[in-house]
Amino acid sequence: MALRCCLNLILFSMCLCYAQFLCSSPIPEELSQIPLNFLQYAKSPEVFDWMVDIRRKIHENPELGFEEFETSKLVRAELDRLGISYEYPVAITGVVGFIGTGNPPFVAIRADMDALALQEGVAWEHKSKVPGKMHACGHDAHVAMLLGAAKILVEHRHLIQGTLVLVFQPAEEGGGGAKKMLETGVLNNVDAIFGAHVSAKYPFGMVISRPGPILAASGFFEAVISGKGGHAALPHHTFDPILAASNIIISLQQLISRETDPLDSQVVTVAKFQGGDAFNVIPDSVTIGGTFRAFSKESFIQLKHRIVEVITKQANVQRCNATVEFNEDQKPFFPVTLNDQDLYEHFRAVAGDMLGSKNVLDMQPLMGAEDFAFYCEAFPGFFYFVGMKNETVGKFEPGHSPYYIVNEDVIPYGAALQASIATRYLLEYSPKSTSTKGYSRDEL
Repeated sequence: MALRCCLNLILFSMCLCYAQFLCSSPIPEELSQIPLNFLQYAKSPEVFDWMVDIRRKIHENPELGFEEFETSKLVRAELDRLGISYEYPVAITGVVGFIGTGNPPFVAIRADMDALALQEGVAWEHKSKVPGKMHACGHDAHVAMLLGAAKILVEHRHLIQGTLVLVFQPAEEGGGGAKKMLETGVLNNVDAIFGAHVSAKYPFGMVISRPGPILAASGFFEAVISGKGGHAALPHHTFDPILAASNIIISLQQLISRETDPLDSQVVTVAKFQGGDAFNVIPDSVTIGGTFRAFSKESFIQLKHRIVEVITKQANVQRCNATVEFNEDQKPFFPVTLNDQDLYEHFRAVAGDMLGSKNVLDMQPLMGAEDFAFYCEAFPGFFYFVGMKNETVGKFEPGHSPYYIVNEDVIPYGAALQASIATRYLLEYSPKSTSTKGYSRDEL
């Protein structure tokens, strides 16, 4: 009898624990409402105007990679107002904020902060005030979206089961800021990371991504071809580096047309050619430079090797010498941006609940590059695009154009998506956490 009573008590305790678990765990209908509720909150006039104001302040005062001191100051001021703890400086100007329990799992959402060395050609009230610098790739909107996500998350803190990590990153535009952020160790315990980029290519109200490789590995090269200059009327007395450089450029294109599998996408582009400053003088040297891209590590390494061979040996054919530099310290090689399959399924579910499944599209890989790829090498990551094209707002030029504009209506969508994806990840994937057991952050 005593044994039976003991067994009944154990069974009752187990049922009670299970019932409590069910009560504390959101049901699918509740989970599906999170993106819609977050979007409604982000679109409220007060929150929308606040995010737009942040974006415009950043746009007026663009800063290049690792120089984002004022942008970082603005981010920290807003985090202070929201009562969010953070670490600074991270990788010179970066900021990493934390919301939640301070315990695993840790899920990160990221925004890049740097501008481009461009003179803005758009005439509007909030045009860049800094000559030769412009936010021509939407990073100002990304920062506003991430701060908006932070505000949403603070207002819905009760939903957070774990820790949300807000990554405000410097120097995405070729500087490899993501790599520097990882090297600090501040993201060591992250289980997954999500990154969003506004897109002028896709219509407003749509989001676009794919599993697997989405953006290419990329690197930069610069070569100096040295010869023997002289009078243009006496070319036989010279070793013409301009002729050598011209042959080199043609031969580099043959790496793609004659050495690359047509099904293995690769690119070599020479975008810099500097040599001579007179019409009748052959210079002593010419400098060329460009970029190369590939969708696998093996192809990328082989392409790099052949670029060196072609440049140096073609220079020798024309009786010149050549040196090739890749300047990895200033412009590190970016790996392939590889989207995790499970995170892709998670993204489709959350975005579908917010926008409808017909507005969540798959895309072909792009030969563009993103230093978000460094995060994807360190832990599971997912990168996606938020469409903002709306011809009634204006003409949308591609990124890195001096006439680039942002449809500010996209900002609440990006903010709500980032917040929803991260919150739902913690609610749905907590059992799969790979963070260090027992790890917590003191500042929380």
